[in-house]
Amino acid sequence: MKGKLLLASLLLWGSAVQADDLSAWRDSAAKRAIVQWVQETTAPGSRAFIPVNERYVVFDNDGTLWPEAPLTFQLQFAVDEVKRLAPSHPQWQQDPMVQAVLSDDKAALEKAGKQGLLKLLTLTHSGMTTDEFAQRVAQWVDTHRHPRFGCRYDTLSYQPMRQLLDYLRRNGFKTWIVSGGGVDFMRVLAEKMYGIPPEQVIGTFSLSEFSLSENDTQLRKTMHGAFLDDEAAKPVAIHLFMGHRPVAAFGNSDGDVPMLQYTSSNPKMKTLGLLIHHTDPAREYGYDAHPHASGKLVSGLTLAPRYGWVVVDMHHDWQTVFDPTLCKPE
Repeated sequence: MKGKLLLASLLLWGSAVQADDLSAWRDSAAKRAIVQWVQETTAPGSRAFIPVNERYVVFDNDGTLWPEAPLTFQLQFAVDEVKRLAPSHPQWQQDPMVQAVLSDDKAALEKAGKQGLLKLLTLTHSGMTTDEFAQRVAQWVDTHRHPRFGCRYDTLSYQPMRQLLDYLRRNGFKTWIVSGGGVDFMRVLAEKMYGIPPEQVIGTFSLSEFSLSENDTQLRKTMHGAFLDDEAAKPVAIHLFMGHRPVAAFGNSDGDVPMLQYTSSNPKMKTLGLLIHHTDPAREYGYDAHPHASGKLVSGLTLAPRYGWVVVDMHHDWQTVFDPTLCKPE
């Protein structure tokens, strides 16, 4: 018995030491809740112990791991692609969405809603092979900077969240992205930015078409069979692609609420739910009920006390937002 207690104490001490690596987090209730949950669920003999083969955790992406304002990265990519490709497609000139993009009419883009977004995605995300699309995304990342921060998009992961991903993985958790963003877009960036491999990225997708030629095979992107991985579709996608109910879920908007509810209702495990509240207009952005483009957070804040979710106040709980050694304005 004493040996088990000693082992548990050493493991708890090890987790506490590792928690020091969460240096981008202030020593607030949010950080303490995260560390306590990791300690309790990874210590053998603990009543809350979670076996390693069940330590699956899921993260939203836009607004949770990287910014989603003033536009999501993927929507900004689509806008920039329309501008790049429009001269070669004169037939686009009469399309209202193309006109809005070329004239930088953000009000018209917002008013167009999901149907307008679908139009932009059709023009910029289909009709090419998956390899060609990945090359376009990589080229965009190499040549464009965020309009406010002046940094490469692939340097704008939230430093506290990147540290959290590393901290969880060191403690045996398997980290997945479950996002409304396009899966092919995110897979170009996720491993470099977060250490999450492509097979652990779940997102919005449409069906590709396979073709076989004399010398090669290819997958061509289409808009057929589109699946929007948001809101109630997130638990469905988790079951379909991951095959495990998560033990922790991290999000920032009402679109993430079903994923957190699905996780928190796990009948066998002590779970963790966490919401990022964007409260820092000086260092990032401030919004909840009225976001710039996406990321509305109203019901999530209301439900958090009922489910025991941790609400992270970005202004209060984060020591830094972006890693200053990576985000260097140009």
